[in-house]
Amino acid sequence: MNLTKIISNGTTINTSGTTGPSKPIWQSPEKLAYANKAAVECQGLTSNSKVLTVCSLDHAGGLLAQTLPAISVGALVTITPFNAFKWIGAIKNYTHSHLTPNMARAAMSTKTFKTIDLTGIVIMCGSDRVHSSVIQAYIDRGATFIANWGMSEVGPVAINKTFKPGDNINHTESIMGDTTYCETKIVDGELHVYGDISVYDDWFATGDMVEYKDGSFWYLGRKDA
Repeated sequence: MNLTKIISNGTTINTSGTTGPSKPIWQSPEKLAYANKAAVECQGLTSNSKVLTVCSLDHAGGLLAQTLPAISVGALVTITPFNAFKWIGAIKNYTHSHLTPNMARAAMSTKTFKTIDLTGIVIMCGSDRVHSSVIQAYIDRGATFIANWGMSEVGPVAINKTFKPGDNINHTESIMGDTTYCETKIVDGELHVYGDISVYDDWFATGDMVEYKDGSFWYLGRKDA
């Protein structure tokens, strides 16, 4: 897979299948440029960043949330299959990594996690609900933790919230975020999004039921659940 060519030529990404049957979604170069800009901005990616990619590149989270944005600014990117013990042993050599919630919990279960210093490392986490206990565990170890919401159709970095060491996580619900990279509206409890990061030219009904309170979006579940 030539990742540099994907930035200039575009690519097709399959949806994860969590919201219905997996389907291919065309990501044009123009759409990727907007998505990359959002991801670079929220994660502070630069040419000096060192990114450890362990999520599958077959889906938006692995390819578009961090890997392509990092390459677009000239960052060093290492791509390897996820193994909790190898990840926890290597992460201090990097500045950024993207994990699914299951991966984050697997790393938390290792003995090394209890004493590791993650100061200066940015962990982005998404592709499913991010529990408050996971967020708290990583920021307690010194990491900057970004709880992120996105979809293949509307961009992998659409809504998120950044938590930093010293923050006290006083919620138990599934937070989506307080920062948006697209226009949003809630119709009968369902989140609709619109903007340059989306593959659609009109408002897109995400199928996610949400609540907006205290300046943040909160995930309630799927409309068809």
